[in-house]
Amino acid sequence: MYGENASSKTERLLPVPDPGALLADTSRGDRVGEFQGVAGPYWSLRPVGGGREWEVEPRYVRPALLMEQLRARTARLNARSRGEVL
Repeated sequence: MYGENASSKTERLLPVPDPGALLADTSRGDRVGEFQGVAGPYWSLRPVGGGREWEVEPRYVRPALLMEQLRARTARLNARSRGEVL
């Protein structure tokens, strides 16, 4: 399951999400980002409204909850309405 700590012997491989999937990084206070791709043992996430990518171990990632997705998409639309370049 996403976000569970497991030993390396029992840890199963997580399916790689589709690019653009919204995920929550539990190691950073459930920060939501869009999945960008795989970078070695890490997954790359980018803030929904644009910004600098960060990398996270897949075991600390879970699918974003519906409320988290709504909040992230609303923030992106608000930034765009203010004329910010995304």
